[in-house]
Amino acid sequence: MDHELEKAWMFSVELYGRVRHACQIEGLSQREVARRFGLHRNTVRKMLAFSVPPGYRRSKPPACPKLDPVTPAIAAMLEADRSAPPKQRHTAKRIYERLRAEHGFEGSYTTVKDYVRARRAREQEMFVPLVHPPGHAQADFGEAEAVIGGVRQKVHFFCLDLPHSDTGFVKAYPAERIEAFCDGHNAAFAFLGGVPQSILYDNTKLAVAGILGDGTRQRTRRFAELQSHYLFQDRFGRPGKGNDKGKVEGLVGYARRNFLVPIPEFASFAALNAHLEQRCLERLDHWVRGQTESIGERLVRDLTALQARPPVAYEACDRTAAQVSSLALVRYDRNDYSVPTAYGHRAVLVRGYVDGRRCARPGATGCRRRRAVRPRAGR
Repeated sequence: MDHELEKAWMFSVELYGRVRHACQIEGLSQREVARRFGLHRNTVRKMLAFSVPPGYRRSKPPACPKLDPVTPAIAAMLEADRSAPPKQRHTAKRIYERLRAEHGFEGSYTTVKDYVRARRAREQEMFVPLVHPPGHAQADFGEAEAVIGGVRQKVHFFCLDLPHSDTGFVKAYPAERIEAFCDGHNAAFAFLGGVPQSILYDNTKLAVAGILGDGTRQRTRRFAELQSHYLFQDRFGRPGKGNDKGKVEGLVGYARRNFLVPIPEFASFAALNAHLEQRCLERLDHWVRGQTESIGERLVRDLTALQARPPVAYEACDRTAAQVSSLALVRYDRNDYSVPTAYGHRAVLVRGYVDGRRCARPGATGCRRRRAVRPRAGR
């Protein structure tokens, strides 16, 4: 493996996305980006070669129980640096020394250095604007009931709203899972023909793995990959403050009242989603109270401000490492699936898609051949 590429894999997916955004959206040179993030230029070049880090890596960052209690102190030091002369700002080494002297910190210098580098690389979260400029979005899930294939069930519908024009996109799924979350973004971007500059979310566990003491969000790996692939900026509402994303909350209610009443009956989710997309298109001719233009007329400004879509959509699936048993069975999402007997006793990577497909491939990063897996008989 190329040494610089191996180093690129070691960095967080979040930093990976920030580097790509700085080059491809902000227009900085590789030299400038390397200087901003403290990376080697070859590492930056390798990061630009892929939309997400290649290969399967740890799904969750290692726990840092010694660091977590002092992250507010680190945040305070970095905040104080904003008003200090550039040559008198904290280095990671100075922060480490102060943590040991003032807070009894017993962790390693490397732990502090890596955290400080990642935090400095992370852009400050934006305040929710009162006036919505073109090209920005809000996203959320809603719930309703529908009859699909003769079975009445709860459906979860992904909503993406462009607040400037009030354009909305809605797509329904059997469950609010990461594969639906990612597929919803793929479908919304295809519907719009572009990617919003930023998207505002609540603190859904699909995107946020945790909130540190200083308010910093730790992104989930899948969300960080999605962001790195499409290069949009994320924003998050304040915990418990649903009005921060009032536009998409309004779309959720509107779609439920107008697209899903009476309780819809369709043969499949594909048929339901064709209905929802058609209703979204029809809504472009509507006028929102207080506006002098239709939604579609205002959408023109939104579309002009969108970023270009990459040539290939993000692979919207859940990925889990598993071990095949001696009976050629692999456990995924509380179910056993049959795999080819040649996979017996081997480590595999199982992919789960929104349409119910399950695929497995042997090895964590080596083999590219995939095989569909089937539910075990009797399940």
